[in-house]
Amino acid sequence: MLKALPVVARTRDRLAYRLRQYRWPTREMAVRMVADVILINMALVIAFLMRYLWAVSVAGSTASTSTLLSYVWAYLRTGWLLTAISVATFYVNGVYTYSRAYRHRYKIATIAKSVGISYITFGASLFLFHDLVSTWMSIIILSLMLTILFVGGARLTFMIWWRALDMERHYLPMHTSREIRNVLIIGGAGYIGSALTARLLELGYHVRVLDCLLYGDEAIAPFYAHPHFELIAEDFRHIDKVVGAVKGMDAVVHLGAIVGDSACQVCEDLTVKINLEATRNIARVSKGYGVRRFLFASTCSVYGASDELLDEEAALNPLSLYARTKLASEKVLLGLGDANFAPTILRFGTIYGLSGRARFDLVVNLLTAKAFQDGEVGIFGGAQWRPLVHVRDVAQAILLTLQAPLDDVRGQILNVGSNEQNYQIAALGPIIQRMVPDARVVTQPQEDNRNYRVRFDKIHDILGFEPQYTVEDGVAEILDALASGEILDYREPRYNNYAFLTSDGHIQRVLAEDDDMLTWPELVEAYLVGT
Repeated sequence: MLKALPVVARTRDRLAYRLRQYRWPTREMAVRMVADVILINMALVIAFLMRYLWAVSVAGSTASTSTLLSYVWAYLRTGWLLTAISVATFYVNGVYTYSRAYRHRYKIATIAKSVGISYITFGASLFLFHDLVSTWMSIIILSLMLTILFVGGARLTFMIWWRALDMERHYLPMHTSREIRNVLIIGGAGYIGSALTARLLELGYHVRVLDCLLYGDEAIAPFYAHPHFELIAEDFRHIDKVVGAVKGMDAVVHLGAIVGDSACQVCEDLTVKINLEATRNIARVSKGYGVRRFLFASTCSVYGASDELLDEEAALNPLSLYARTKLASEKVLLGLGDANFAPTILRFGTIYGLSGRARFDLVVNLLTAKAFQDGEVGIFGGAQWRPLVHVRDVAQAILLTLQAPLDDVRGQILNVGSNEQNYQIAALGPIIQRMVPDARVVTQPQEDNRNYRVRFDKIHDILGFEPQYTVEDGVAEILDALASGEILDYREPRYNNYAFLTSDGHIQRVLAEDDDMLTWPELVEAYLVGT
């Protein structure tokens, strides 16, 4: 019973979020509906007027007040019916709720189809309940054409106007003092993203998360009832979804990626598409929509292998596909930087600790879980260096970057961690054994070319960043989670990126999304009509 309570709570919060997200009508929907009501009735009135003028000038009808009043009365009796049918049809076809059929490239076709269905339904109603079909056929046809012209033309005009305004805004100088309040987190349901979301919401930011929820929504379910939280549950490879997500945002934090050396090897082509190509697309869209701050999650593994103490200017030697895609993305983003677009590269150390989405494919977390459940700390190699940092300290570093003066972080590369937490892997064994006395440390020889010690003076000097957590803190919270039953088995695939992707067809699900990706020509269209 107790174990079921979190599931019930998440279901309740999820339902509350869905009801809040799709309440009807929203202010934007109401404005569009009112505009359509005016345009539909304008089309019908003009059609009546033209039919009246034709009747008195060509058909020989008497131009009397009674004749004119008969047309007015006919409009008053039926105009409401056409209005109700049209608005309902538009809603069902997704014109107001932005269904799949109303994606940018299908917008005008969807409007024409909705108008056609509305008038067919309207004509059928007249046939069943009125004796005016033969006289009204011309009115219906004319009004239908005018409605398509007015409703479609109004949207097209607004799109062109918005595009012109957006381009003007793009070329205006950015004011670096503008406060950051609206933040888009791409990959916000992940390990770092859930910790960052919690921190930003705690401080009063409006947070929009773009995440396909591949690993589920457990990490962000507690935020569903928060008034400043917004979720777009879509794949960030969909350019049109990125267009919708970046609008109105002050900053973008891009955390989305296939993370980890082994996970990236599952499908190398997919890794390149997600980690590199999608990053480039997201940055271009963000830049096009005037987003100034763009924070990118990179990794200290770009340093690869070195016996020296490395800073941001050190030679790079990425040894894995994961590190190579991150380094390539860094170069793409820095190349896009200009006076109006300021990317910042954050090279994270090896992260540990708990967040909304637990991971046990990270060295501190994994060794701690093995000590608790298996009674053994298995260390492979041990001489290799890793710069360690707690996940909540990473979230704090991102927050400080968002809050810093823009010119201080524009185009900067910052290692995220602390000099004090450069550890050789072998040194973790005694730390964990002190906290799990019954566990034994077993060291096995293994070659691991990845070896890097990193300096973190720059992030301290620019942002004043000081980690608040130690390895001992991370070990303690993992032990508490295991002892309390919050985490039952660290071996579950959902806690390991590689194991998850290679189980239950998850990689096939991600690959299937490639069939529905927008191309760059379609991005141009999405950008032009993205309103």
